[in-house]
Amino acid sequence: QDPGTGPGLFGAAWVAVRRARFVARHDLVQVAVVAILWTAVEQLRGRVPFGGFPWGLLAFSQTDAPLIPLASVGGTTVVSAVTAAIGALLAVGATRWNRGAPAGRIATPLAAASVLALTPALLPTPTTAEAGTLVVGAVQGNVPTRGADATSQARAVAANHVTGTRALLREAGVGALDLVVWPESASDIDPRTDDELAEAIDSIARETGAPILLGTQRYADRVRYNDYLVWTPGSRGTDAYTKQRPVPFGEYVPYRDVFRRLSPDVDRVTTDMAAGAATGVLDVPIAALGRPVRVATAICFEVAYGDLIRESVVAGGELIVIPTNNASFGLTQESTQQLAMSRFRAVEHARATVQVSTVGVSAVIAPDGAVLDRTALFTSDQMVADLPLRTTLTLADRLGAWPAGIIDATALTLLATTAFGRLRLRGRA
Repeated sequence: QDPGTGPGLFGAAWVAVRRARFVARHDLVQVAVVAILWTAVEQLRGRVPFGGFPWGLLAFSQTDAPLIPLASVGGTTVVSAVTAAIGALLAVGATRWNRGAPAGRIATPLAAASVLALTPALLPTPTTAEAGTLVVGAVQGNVPTRGADATSQARAVAANHVTGTRALLREAGVGALDLVVWPESASDIDPRTDDELAEAIDSIARETGAPILLGTQRYADRVRYNDYLVWTPGSRGTDAYTKQRPVPFGEYVPYRDVFRRLSPDVDRVTTDMAAGAATGVLDVPIAALGRPVRVATAICFEVAYGDLIRESVVAGGELIVIPTNNASFGLTQESTQQLAMSRFRAVEHARATVQVSTVGVSAVIAPDGAVLDRTALFTSDQMVADLPLRTTLTLADRLGAWPAGIIDATALTLLATTAFGRLRLRGRA
């Protein structure tokens, strides 16, 4: 998507609606209209084309702001709408000041903006354990070289994560860990079908005495799948999640024959990634608790899709793990932006969250969005944390897609009402 598409669509929608009599006469009504239209456009570009691109939603800018507790009320929809409304209120105040309005009329929208901005900080953000705690070790193994070619060195990357896990054991102590998490593409050669890798991972799993979650690629029927496995010694995977939203033009090429006419570079994606269909939950056997713990997961780019994470938590996820591979993005801010999304999801669902990357940034996040530990880019590093397991669903979980649906319906009603009004005026003329 072109970065100007969203603002452009919002501008077009605003121009269409703002001249309607009921909008033009009342600037505070305009505030509500701005919030609704902005959020509706965000949701549209998060769905189309090819599944959309919700990366960069306005809500994700608020992880360090007083608005962040609102995430647990209505997810990105509510936080984006309130953020847009605050901006619109400030614009109304500035406009009134420029026009020489009385002080009271200037103060009203500014006061309303302050209330909207600060009141959410009073909302509770629970962090206590409800179903025990889990000592989780996260391993960032790093890659041999930076850039797109890094993932081709699959055995070296897997070896780095084995080495990193041994370093983790020295830090935490043998027997101290309940679960070890590796990132997406930690072993791009599938250890379920490769005896050498299976033995290496079995060996380190025995040393840790804990299950390992790891990312791999599965090839079948001329396509590939991005899997995240639960690995215990000798099992070759007791459970697996398959990525549901592959990245268009990055992991697969839609309408390849059509786009090849525009550029032969589409064939740099040599094997298309196919989508999984199952909800992102993994049942992980935890010896210390005497039961399986249900882990909610989404792979890399999927953290931007609120519906996927919500479905995983509603399906029983007690902890969120976001495995990711950021090697192709070099020293950009991509992984930091992803961290903001992971923090948002932690608050939205009141779940401790681990973002674990091949190259960073990896982080351990409390259910209130606080970063407990994080790594730097392109380093080998490990983190250990005792994390609370939680089962209570937030209001955002219970409401599901309703806030988004209400925004969409209201935006469509505004546009339809405005269009109908203009047609009536033309008919009278």
